[in-house]
Amino acid sequence: MLGIDDAIGAVGKVTDLIGKIADKIWPDPSDRAKAEVLIRSAEVQAEIQRTASELSAILAEARSADPWTSRARPAFLYVMYLVILMALPFAVLWAFYPGTADRMATGLQTWLAAIPEPMWWLFGAGYLGYTGGRTFEKWRGAPRR
Repeated sequence: MLGIDDAIGAVGKVTDLIGKIADKIWPDPSDRAKAEVLIRSAEVQAEIQRTASELSAILAEARSADPWTSRARPAFLYVMYLVILMALPFAVLWAFYPGTADRMATGLQTWLAAIPEPMWWLFGAGYLGYTGGRTFEKWRGAPRR
């Protein structure tokens, strides 16, 4: 599987190749500069189209009439909030029964450690993605649901 370093190296090689081809086709520096501007413009347009197609898929999913599709991300976040908020009663319990709270905290720690690390990463990504998406919608003036 290719990593980010491989991708960056490949882009660098393509850029070098484009530069060598441009040198041969347009030996005049002013013509070469114009050609580079056109090439960069085409690259930017391609990136804009790629981003637009990705966003259209995300927006289509968000506008889905299927309640399971449109509510899946917030429901997962609510479950994770519940897991995290379950720790609050232990602070109160500790004030009155430190021994019992210590045993319960050890149990909770063991229980939380049993949750696979990818689930925590998924929670973080989902949280950031959902809040970022909602912020973007509000910034764009999208109607409230």
